Amino acid sequence: MKETYLKLKALITKHKLQPLVDVILFAVIIYGFHLLWWNGGLNHFLSHYAAFKETEEFLAHQVFLPAAWFVKHIIGYGIHTLNNTLYFPNTGYIAVEGSCSGLKQIYEWTALMLLFPGPWKHKLWYLPLGILVIHLENIFRIVVLSVVVMHWPQQWDFIHMWIMRPFYYVVMFILWVIWVEKIRDGKIKKGGNDKEEGLSEGNKSTI
Repeated sequence: MKETYLKLKALITKHKLQPLVDVILFAVIIYGFHLLWWNGGLNHFLSHYAAFKETEEFLAHQVFLPAAWFVKHIIGYGIHTLNNTLYFPNTGYIAVEGSCSGLKQIYEWTALMLLFPGPWKHKLWYLPLGILVIHLENIFRIVVLSVVVMHWPQQWDFIHMWIMRPFYYVVMFILWVIWVEKIRDGKIKKGGNDKEEGLSEGNKSTI
């Protein structure tokens, strides 16, 4: 088994296939989690344990509050709010429910960072940073959808389902690319020079 692994690793190195292997591993983890969540019963299981519903509701409210403030005070829409719902002057509304909390994507990002190779000392800070970015992206998503409700309500379903939901994964992919290119492989710069010891640790890390 070890000999087979070493031969495979040598083949990957020889033909410079590591970027392809990384992309495949990223896709397997993300899609595998997605299947586990919806088809494997993970969502159903968590909904009964680990204060899942309470966490969903809490996160949804933390998305609702800044999004509503931004829409009302920065964009200037005359909205009123009630129970995590934004009501717009044109009778449109956006309800920020538990399913809009971004909790699934946070779990997904956590699984990706835990399973993907890289130095753990960097995972300890990059994992929560990614969670913060995903949360901010979710607030941005609600703001964008607010503009859609006001100006292009007939395009709501398409933009909501096929642009803003996939955008989660665009953000996650960008975060992952930064992890692979700038952090995992030891390219964090300190004092203007590449951190040599980080490179060594990145090469030795296991999942």
